Amino acid sequence: MNPTLDIVLSTADNALRTLFSKPGARRTCPTFSKPGARRTCPTVPEHSTELSTQDKALAGALMRVNHVGEVCAQALYAAQAMGTQDPALRQHFKDASEEEGDHLAWTRQRLDELGARPSLLNPLWYAGAFGLGLIAGRLGDRVSLGFVVETERQVEAHLASHLERLPVGDHESRAIVAQMKDDEARHALEATRAGAQVLPAPVKALMGMAAQVMTRTAHYV
Repeated sequence: MNPTLDIVLSTADNALRTLFSKPGARRTCPTFSKPGARRTCPTVPEHSTELSTQDKALAGALMRVNHVGEVCAQALYAAQAMGTQDPALRQHFKDASEEEGDHLAWTRQRLDELGARPSLLNPLWYAGAFGLGLIAGRLGDRVSLGFVVETERQVEAHLASHLERLPVGDHESRAIVAQMKDDEARHALEATRAGAQVLPAPVKALMGMAAQVMTRTAHYV
């Protein structure tokens, strides 16, 4: 098969799977939801804490925002893998995308458990993130990696704020978010070691503003 066609088909498949199919995870979720199942995370008690209606609504909104972040991560990495001519870097982006796929599956599972829905604007978020990834890729590999570093650092800070805002009794969501936060920090470190270029302060600020618009909207829609 033509290499370019193969990349295009793989990218299209990623988009369809992310937006329209139930994601599966390679790694075990930090928590199990089945009654009587042994917990994999020591911070999650054997029996779930019963959340109030208000706490469940808050947790659902926060996990919807986190799920949107993972939809965007799939789009970003797919676009950046398409944009690079370096096979090793393309594989780097694909590996990171697969691990982010675990986050996508975990957050979707938790949304289902909380009786919450994904964002209705997921196709829009995916398209926007894919466009940004393509732009970053066009600017060169070091810039593309720098975009990864800044994105992951902002996501890490965002997840830290969610750990403060999630209901104390929502052990399952908190365990998932904590693992995601650790993974995002590692992704930023790996991109730095791969030769990422530090982005200018105005670019970082614009990225932060765009992320705020997304998170505030996805909290409700």
